[in-house]
Amino acid sequence: MPYVIGGIAGVVIGLLLGVIIGIAYRKRIAEAEIGSAELQARKILEEGIKTAETRKKEALLEAKEEILQAKNELDRETKDRRAELSRQERRLTQKEENLDKKMDSLEKKDEQLNRQIKENAEIGEEIKAAKQQQMEMLEKISGFTAEQAKKMMVDSLEDEIRHEQAKRLAELEEEFKDEADAKAKEVISLAIQRCAADHVAETTVSVVPLPSEEMKGRIIGREGRNIRAIETLTGVELIIDDTPEAITLSGFDPIRREVARLTIEKLIADGRIHPTRIEDTVEKSKREVEAVIKQAGERATFDTGVRGLNPELIRLLGRLKFRTSYGQNVLNHSIEVSLLSGILADELGADSMLAKRAGLLHDIGKALTQEAEGSHVQLGVEVATKYKENKEVLHAIEAHHNDVEPHSLVAFIVQAADAISAARPGARRENLENYIKRLRKLEEIADQFHGVEKSFAIQAGREIRIMVKPEEVNDQQMVLVAREIVKKIEAELEYPGQIKVNLIRESRAVDYAK
Repeated sequence: MPYVIGGIAGVVIGLLLGVIIGIAYRKRIAEAEIGSAELQARKILEEGIKTAETRKKEALLEAKEEILQAKNELDRETKDRRAELSRQERRLTQKEENLDKKMDSLEKKDEQLNRQIKENAEIGEEIKAAKQQQMEMLEKISGFTAEQAKKMMVDSLEDEIRHEQAKRLAELEEEFKDEADAKAKEVISLAIQRCAADHVAETTVSVVPLPSEEMKGRIIGREGRNIRAIETLTGVELIIDDTPEAITLSGFDPIRREVARLTIEKLIADGRIHPTRIEDTVEKSKREVEAVIKQAGERATFDTGVRGLNPELIRLLGRLKFRTSYGQNVLNHSIEVSLLSGILADELGADSMLAKRAGLLHDIGKALTQEAEGSHVQLGVEVATKYKENKEVLHAIEAHHNDVEPHSLVAFIVQAADAISAARPGARRENLENYIKRLRKLEEIADQFHGVEKSFAIQAGREIRIMVKPEEVNDQQMVLVAREIVKKIEAELEYPGQIKVNLIRESRAVDYAK
């Protein structure tokens, strides 16, 4: 046991010695490494100091070079600025010299102007005195004072202004007229294109064909009793002449002519011709004509689309089937005026149904003119009022021939449509004597005016060309003369459609080369 303890103690002591020796060894190694590191650090420090010194010297050299370069640039800049300042000084000196010269020149001019002003003032006084003397002399010569002369000049200027104003008004009127004419022609042409109606001029006689010449004797009857009975019952004159196989019925009442024509045709077809049979046949023909009249009136309202007419007005419309105006069938004319009025109203934004109604009824008074006194316009207004027609329709009937001044668009539309239908070529006729009288009257009216040299009615009286004397009528006066001629034609002449008044003024300058 003591040996064991002694062994362990020896081991422990050995270990402790080993540890101590190891520590001492490591300490020496560490000290050696520290010394080496310090040596290396000193070397590095010395090298750093040397490098720093070197860089410091280099920086100083670079700084000196930059300072030198900056100094050189500054010297160069300073030299350039001094040169620029010298140039500016020379320029300013030159400008000052120029200004001095200009000032001297202006002073001289000012002196000259002052002298001129004094001279002008003196001349002005002289002119004023001379003007006063001239004014006194002019007043003495002319017999007018200055105020009177001014008034004359003002009056002359006013006349000139009025002349220019009239000229401008004429130009504007012509311009507006051209635009209105173009628009009116466009609307009217469209209305005419959409309403193309046929017209055949009618006469105041009817011709009844006969199967043979022997039938003439039977219609005359013994001692003329049959022909007297027919003429008495129908109010129509029978003309039996040398015309082969035909009898002519003459009368101004188309309805009576139609009754007589139907009566004769029925008598010829029946073969029994005597006064009693004639009386029965006339009554039957009258009933048939009344039926035709009713159908014609209803057909007219259907064709035009006019509704709500009183039955009596429809019957009167039907009677127009047997009425003519200058050879134009009045019912066909009324239907056409109604259709044209509707088309024109549509184009102008008016009430087309009201315009159609007024157009259809505008000549309704012609169905009564043989039964009552008064113009067809007055009778038309009376009968339309009686059957409670619209006020605008009444006004259109009353104004369609300018018996009153039209004041509604519908009235103007009916006027235009009536003129279009009546003035269409072939729609109406007039006898040669009245036609020639109208042409002569037209030229006579134009020849009455001062300055008119010669007038010519052309285009079947629808235009009159008037040659005026250029030395008596100027360009502006032509407008006034044309208007006065138009007014006199409207007041003194009756004509279908419209008449164009065309004034012509011609000035010529003639000379001869010798």
